[in-house]
Amino acid sequence: MEKRFICGRCDFTAGYHYKGRQPPFANSIMLLEDCYIMKDPFSTFGGFITIGGNCSLCFKDVCVSADCSLFYTQRFCLKCAYLNLKEFPKTLQQEILSRTNWDDKS
Repeated sequence: MEKRFICGRCDFTAGYHYKGRQPPFANSIMLLEDCYIMKDPFSTFGGFITIGGNCSLCFKDVCVSADCSLFYTQRFCLKCAYLNLKEFPKTLQQEILSRTNWDDKS
């Protein structure tokens, strides 16, 4: 049975086959975070697509879209990244500010 992933930021929804770091259908892969993974429908040799993960601060499910999250040693939703901006390196702070151009920073 296919499970559903829903992004807590943009409401992107997709089915996924596995959540974790080592998908059973991609044996040689070890991911750096627990991810929501779907089998690549176009692959004939066990390919996969990472669709999201959990924010390491607020624990919301967030997709990997640049508008919703970023990965820097762990996954952060953009709201938590913005609220903790000073904890990131200067170059990444600029990246976060450029991605968070919403009016109320929500």
